[in-house]
Amino acid sequence: MQRNVLDEINNTKMSRYQWFVILICLFLNVIDGFDVMVMAFTAPSVSAEWALSGAQIGILLSAGLFGMAAGSIFLAPLADKIGRRFLILICLIIAGLSMSACGLVQSHSMLAALRFITGVGVGGILASSNVLASEYANARWRSLAVSLMSTGYGIGATLGGVLTFVLIEHLGWRSVFLAGGMTTLIMFAFAVWLLPESLDYLLAKKPVRALENTNMILQRMQLMSLNVLPESVQVEQQKGSDVAKLFRGHLGFQTLCLWFAFFLVMFGFYFVMSWTPKILIAMGMSRDQGVSTGILISIGGIFGAAIIGLLASRIKIFYALSLFLGLTALCIFLFVAVSSQVSIALLVGLLLGILINGCVAGLYSISPTIYEADIRSRGVGYAIGFGRIGAILSPTIAGLFLDQGMTPQHLYAYYGIVFILAIFLILILGKAVYRHQKTQNYSLNTSI
Repeated sequence: MQRNVLDEINNTKMSRYQWFVILICLFLNVIDGFDVMVMAFTAPSVSAEWALSGAQIGILLSAGLFGMAAGSIFLAPLADKIGRRFLILICLIIAGLSMSACGLVQSHSMLAALRFITGVGVGGILASSNVLASEYANARWRSLAVSLMSTGYGIGATLGGVLTFVLIEHLGWRSVFLAGGMTTLIMFAFAVWLLPESLDYLLAKKPVRALENTNMILQRMQLMSLNVLPESVQVEQQKGSDVAKLFRGHLGFQTLCLWFAFFLVMFGFYFVMSWTPKILIAMGMSRDQGVSTGILISIGGIFGAAIIGLLASRIKIFYALSLFLGLTALCIFLFVAVSSQVSIALLVGLLLGILINGCVAGLYSISPTIYEADIRSRGVGYAIGFGRIGAILSPTIAGLFLDQGMTPQHLYAYYGIVFILAIFLILILGKAVYRHQKTQNYSLNTSI
């Protein structure tokens, strides 16, 4: 009987090397958090230098997100042809060079163009690293591994806030982008040295030295080497190439629920993360207080992703996510109401960061449970791309509403409702998933 390496990994205890690869993916995700929040934290200074309107700031905030959507949908699928590792390395170069160039621009239109290019690179990194982390985890710890990887966003966002706080006063906002670009290029050097290729890719595509590289990875995972590459893996992978399979039978309804849940959560998430510092400053906080609140929201995100991952080991992930969504809506309703009291606003901001980042991590954890292995990467990637559409629209729509005179209180209230709507989608999706899994007589763990 032919040995099934991927099933063996799924049912074997996690090795230190597997956790090490997931840690690398976490650091790759740091770039996503930094890239989004660096624009949010520098927005007041950029706006002041060029006298930009709310809509123009919204475009700057959305340009990077639009690039991320393009990278996730159009660039990330190339990883199936050239490998996860090679694509991530290419995207690191794109993101690092374009982010550095942002520090040299002289107009907001050029800044928007470079933000888009940076976003393309970051989108490719995020989608590919998410799949890579999922592939290197076993069935038991896959949801926690993906959630832990999501903490990289909070770390990156916090780093962006701290760098802004330290650099912008002495060297100006351009220095923040230069520092981010250099950090990304340093990450490229580490990835060349440490990042392995996906076993799924090596076994399916069989590139040059595939057997040698596969055995090297298996040895590091403390598993037995292969004498020859199995033939059956490639057939399984080819079956997953049909996009229509995402809508086959019961999956059609579940895919649509997942996509719209991603859209709503990302729509609310990127409003909070992108606009909060500028809105708080406009409401009377000092620049340092506004940036500090934004940093606390980002710090909360580091813990939120890990907390929901641990909670998911106690209760069903769909229920854990619904709880986080409801508490997030409550915090958003409270946040602006207490903004005049700085100490309370900082505390609520920290709690909001924990909850709202946990919502995003929960979505990343749910996605693999819906699809079987042969279509999982495509299903997760398309869901992320659809969510990025909400992320693209959100900052610009918020800017337009503010330009029309809408108060921050009303704006935050509307965005709080978005998370309430997402609760219904997640509960409906969870009911459909559990009902189908019950009829098919397999558990949530075996489906991932």
